[in-house]
Amino acid sequence: MVIQKAGEDPNVSPEDIHYYEPSNGHGLRHDPFNAIIAPRPIGWISSRNPKGQLNLAPYSFFNAFNYDPPILGFASISWKDSVQNVSETGEFVWNLVTKELGEQMNKTAAPLAHGVSEFEIAGLTVVPSRHVSVPRVRESRAAMECKVTEIIRFKNWKGETVQGWLVLGEVVAVYIDKSLIKDGVYQTALANPILRAGRGGDYVEVTEDRMFEMERPAGSSLPAFHGS
Repeated sequence: MVIQKAGEDPNVSPEDIHYYEPSNGHGLRHDPFNAIIAPRPIGWISSRNPKGQLNLAPYSFFNAFNYDPPILGFASISWKDSVQNVSETGEFVWNLVTKELGEQMNKTAAPLAHGVSEFEIAGLTVVPSRHVSVPRVRESRAAMECKVTEIIRFKNWKGETVQGWLVLGEVVAVYIDKSLIKDGVYQTALANPILRAGRGGDYVEVTEDRMFEMERPAGSSLPAFHGS
């Protein structure tokens, strides 16, 4: 093990590193934060307000956070309709975005008048869920019904609240296109999901030729969750 001085890299000279402190600006043409932490799965969230009006919106900050119970979450940098809806109803559905749904997903990102359904704007089919009052996207090849467990407002390191909310939900039902299951295993690449890759319109598509397997160290995984 080599111990180096703070801020030094023996293989890279200081002039080869772009360094910045976010509070002082990044000094680039585009903020690299969400381009570095990429690709990220898309949180295509359907929700319903208490009046029954539907909303469907894609979220760039989205992921899974727990196995048992299964918990996923999405974050919004402002108090948008999705956050308002789920705060009032306690329910939402996540819909998988695949390559063939990319254009329709993109349409649902447009700012619309309150109460206007993105399902209609994007030409998508509404399908009732079984355990929540929020519908899923029929064209999506996988979907998860969720019940809200927490809505957390973000704070900075000083403890000051900022404009941003994390919505966490327990998955209570899952839908999967059976053609994506082979020998009892869900085939991620077979669905051709797309993920966010920073900037305004950069995406990554997962394809079978780009997938690879790496054997994990013994004891690092639970077969019940990761497979064997």
